[in-house]
Amino acid sequence: MSSVFILGAGLMQRPAIEAAHKLGYTAAVADGNPKAPCACLADTFVHIDLKDREALLTYACTIKNDLKAVFTAGTDFSASVSYVAERLGLKSHSFEAALNASDKIRMRSCFAKHGVPSPAFIEVTENNANSNPASFPLVIKPCDNMGGRGCRMINSQDELEEAVTDALKYSRSGRAILEDYMAGPEFSIDALVFNGEVTITGFADRHIYFPPYFIEMGHTMSTDISQKDWNALASCFQAGIKALGLTHGVAKADIKLTPRGPMIGEIAARLSGGYMSGWTYPYASDIFLTEQALLLALGREPAEVIQKRVKTDVPGVYTVPTVRTSAERAWLSIPGKITDVSGLEDADHCTFVNDVLPRVSAGDSITFPVNNVGKCGNVITAAPTRAEAVAAAEKAISSIIVRLEKDNAETDAFLNAPLDTAYPPSAYQLGESVFAEIEALASDARFTLSEGAVPAILKPYEDVVDWNKRSVKKACGQLYELCGDRTVNEKAFVRSLVRGGIQGALYIIDAEGR
Repeated sequence: MSSVFILGAGLMQRPAIEAAHKLGYTAAVADGNPKAPCACLADTFVHIDLKDREALLTYACTIKNDLKAVFTAGTDFSASVSYVAERLGLKSHSFEAALNASDKIRMRSCFAKHGVPSPAFIEVTENNANSNPASFPLVIKPCDNMGGRGCRMINSQDELEEAVTDALKYSRSGRAILEDYMAGPEFSIDALVFNGEVTITGFADRHIYFPPYFIEMGHTMSTDISQKDWNALASCFQAGIKALGLTHGVAKADIKLTPRGPMIGEIAARLSGGYMSGWTYPYASDIFLTEQALLLALGREPAEVIQKRVKTDVPGVYTVPTVRTSAERAWLSIPGKITDVSGLEDADHCTFVNDVLPRVSAGDSITFPVNNVGKCGNVITAAPTRAEAVAAAEKAISSIIVRLEKDNAETDAFLNAPLDTAYPPSAYQLGESVFAEIEALASDARFTLSEGAVPAILKPYEDVVDWNKRSVKKACGQLYELCGDRTVNEKAFVRSLVRGGIQGALYIIDAEGR
């Protein structure tokens, strides 16, 4: 039976396995993790490190009589896909183009050569890690990793050495890229590239928080920017695709609209991860994008995309309009060890919620995220309007409560840090004057948690929300539902609530309950 060779058996590759089956192909799946969550969905699973191109090729040769395509989505390994496909005469971007789209130094060099707007940069290794940049802020990234691993902003020379060391740790090749920081809103764009044309199949606003790191707390599909800005970003994306030499397959951009105009963060030769290509775009468009991309890899036409696409004002660029809005939002935790995760069913029952996807459970140790791997889970909605989709996602994540064990040194250190700490920040950003008032509360005062009660000092701010979109008022109500009538030390309760959200307040209540 005809087969598709899929690289990766993680959750982001599940739509690819499902697409292969839907199209009538068996799925041979490789992953370096023998316990990868979607390995069980493969018709054949092989344990191969996805960096090992020769091993992947050797396996592919064993099934080459049946093999019709090589494919990935949401991984770093589009170059491995092209390496195998090119040597077996299957459809894909060229291996050289995929390398251009996989290595950030090669990528930036292609952009510079062809005049595509992107930041000025230098390559960093252990040999030049102590260089003295002329100006700040800068951004450091591994040359060959994704998910924000090892990526951060650098605001001064004092921060440089530690940041470079961390970035190099995450690089498979021992190389990092140091580049100018780009200010402005950020967007993710997916596209199918074939017949000399670019068809945009997803254009989303990215929601990035917690400097100096770049933590994506969600995205909203589709963007609501002006048509003029849309055209400018699409044109820049198209130029970047051409500069890299991508001609047949998929392309994914992270791109910013800076005060100087569009600038490309990166372009990958694969569909996006982060639930965009496999979840939010299908919800927003009614198109199974992974299936359409797989058709390209099979040498077939993506018929549904061709049927529904429309011309744009940018020559050679098409788009497929969305019919509703889909919003993805993440939730996170302060550091500690998890004893319980509650509210998942409440989140799942919220109107317009399609998916609740937890990443953590009782017994796991958790920390405040420094990259996109460190989040606790994601919620995905789809609704007729943008406002409804966003509100539903925020309501859902604010329903989920991650409770932490008592007497944990990491939790204590987080909660005892100053309320105005820049990173990790306090859950509720109330301002320095309010923080000072909280620190001045009497150390022996008591607060009674009862139905509808909010500490007096927080009453003017009861509608302020934390990083999980939970208002002060909602947090107090949830605490009452969980704990009933309680009298606690007011300063400790208020301070921990402001610093650590509902988790911090629960930690104090649990400690006093001993």
